[in-house]
Amino acid sequence: MHSLLILFDIDGTLLLTKGAGRAATRAAMLRVFGTCGKVDTHEFSGKTDWFTLVELLGAEGFKENDIAHRIPAYEREMAHFLENFIGNYTVNACVGALPLVQRLRKTPHIHLGVITGNVNAVAPIKLRAAGFAPDWFPIGAYGNESIDRNLLPALALGRANRYYNHIFRPSEVIIVGDTPMDIACARALGAVAVAVATGTVSYDDLAAAAPDYLLRDLTSFESVVLDNLHHAA
Repeated sequence: MHSLLILFDIDGTLLLTKGAGRAATRAAMLRVFGTCGKVDTHEFSGKTDWFTLVELLGAEGFKENDIAHRIPAYEREMAHFLENFIGNYTVNACVGALPLVQRLRKTPHIHLGVITGNVNAVAPIKLRAAGFAPDWFPIGAYGNESIDRNLLPALALGRANRYYNHIFRPSEVIIVGDTPMDIACARALGAVAVAVATGTVSYDDLAAAAPDYLLRDLTSFESVVLDNLHHAA
């Protein structure tokens, strides 16, 4: 069997933080930028944190270069506030996600990583809160590294090639996410696009974005995605 690299989105795909992320974003933005814009009604799904900052702060008069310069400070504050806030929220793994990852990490030829709009320092905090060990995902690409989510898969792939000492072809990469933007970033790499309807986007809206595989939740990932890829190979 070919080696496969599976890159998971975090929010809405592996877990739900039930408001903790928004609260930490508000506090971090106030600390770093002095304003949080319309964060309380902002739609985060599928976007990088960097892109979200540009959206929220552009209306407040901030230029993209100024935002980019403050991204490292924002990442530090975001991690600080989330670590302090997350215990006050009910953080749950999405249906099927935790047992799936536990099985996959023990499966020969399967290699794991994350591809997320979250800034790097935030990802392990969220993962741990939902019962995942961050080191189950030894490589990734993050929302402090690009405004454009479509640039993240190539970053993750390069890191995976080095970490796993294996050159993965794009067709051997599976990107799993819960929004049309996740599907688009898989297409940008030429990877297999798997959409799962456990986030804020409906099953029908995900279907309209035409992923290679569409799941109600991750309980069917192995039977629908891996079995089909295995037979196709």
